[in-house]
Amino acid sequence: MRLVSGTLLNALTALLAGLVAVVVTAVVVPPAQAAGPTSLTLIGRGWGHGHGMSQYGAQNAARNHGLLAGQILDFYYPGTTPAAATGVMAVLLTADTSSNVVVGHRTGLTVRSLKSGAIWKLNSSTARQWQLVALPGNRSTRLSVLTDKWRTVRDIPGQAEFGAANAPIRVYHPGGSATYRGRIRSAIPASGVGRDTVNVVGLEDYLKGVVPVEIPALWHAQAVQAQAVAARTYAAFARSNRHPPHYYLCDTSACQVYRGVAAEHPASDAAIKATATAIRTYAGQPAFTQFSSSNGGWSSAGSRPYLAAKQDPYDLWTGNPNSSWQAVVPATTIEKAWPAIGDFLRIEVTRRDGKGSWGGRVTEVRVRGAAGAVLVSGDTFRSRLGLKSTMLACPGGVASC
Repeated sequence: MRLVSGTLLNALTALLAGLVAVVVTAVVVPPAQAAGPTSLTLIGRGWGHGHGMSQYGAQNAARNHGLLAGQILDFYYPGTTPAAATGVMAVLLTADTSSNVVVGHRTGLTVRSLKSGAIWKLNSSTARQWQLVALPGNRSTRLSVLTDKWRTVRDIPGQAEFGAANAPIRVYHPGGSATYRGRIRSAIPASGVGRDTVNVVGLEDYLKGVVPVEIPALWHAQAVQAQAVAARTYAAFARSNRHPPHYYLCDTSACQVYRGVAAEHPASDAAIKATATAIRTYAGQPAFTQFSSSNGGWSSAGSRPYLAAKQDPYDLWTGNPNSSWQAVVPATTIEKAWPAIGDFLRIEVTRRDGKGSWGGRVTEVRVRGAAGAVLVSGDTFRSRLGLKSTMLACPGGVASC
């Protein structure tokens, strides 16, 4: 006897086949999206912000075109006029992150109270180091000496500073030590909390620790002299404009790089001496003489009339390694810089300044990823990714890659 009719059996078979199809369909995983690129390749020109003087341009102008320092300055800072500046600089020594000021013992070392003007000679025959420590309330400073151990010598009213008749003084900081001319001050910051280590040094001696760090000392003498005037003017500008109450400028690339006595070189010393006191002014005030390694063939517009965007016939030459460059940026670096985009896909250059290669410096970029896109300034794009300049493009000069 048949338990199930043929018609019913066929129906059940069809139903089971459908259920199997449903189950199979339910567990099918859609194909994964194609992964984005693992890196971004960019091409570019120049190194730095491009405002004011191109240092490689100055070298070419002097070495291969015969321009004198004054002519180089006239080209890069049009409308400025020669003037003179003297006096001292107060430079924040950023490597000393502690509130204490520690110096090595040397012949002629003294300590002075800024409040009373009193000076004490530090001529202990057993001293190894001397230290200034702010006392509670920051109204006085304790002087200590290191022989076999630290011993208190005296409490000094107000702030205090070490000096040695302009002989070099070694300053110890958490990362090591460095030597500076002038005076080493334990200075109270604007917050009134703690102390900062500040080097108070003559303007010309300050330049000795700046110029050979900012430009090779053995470059053409006229280029180094142009750098000396630009650096002196930059310092005078910082001193005459708004700054923290206890120093004029710092010792890093955020201001001008300053490394004290260790940086000094006879060739740059000669350039400083040849241009002694010379600066550039605009409307009777020290000019904001910005400079960078290379402008990529076009200087960029800055914050002053004399920082103009214009073609530079001196910057792009065979001796300039920044005439062209290529950078390969890992996708992970881009994703870390802008996490909201997710997996990096591409960039799109959306705006340029119209001056120079590929339509000029990038002023706006859209960064796209699988999760979204962000619109950033050219300066932000450059700094986040560690690029040499904003005069950049995708390979072939295209706007997207």
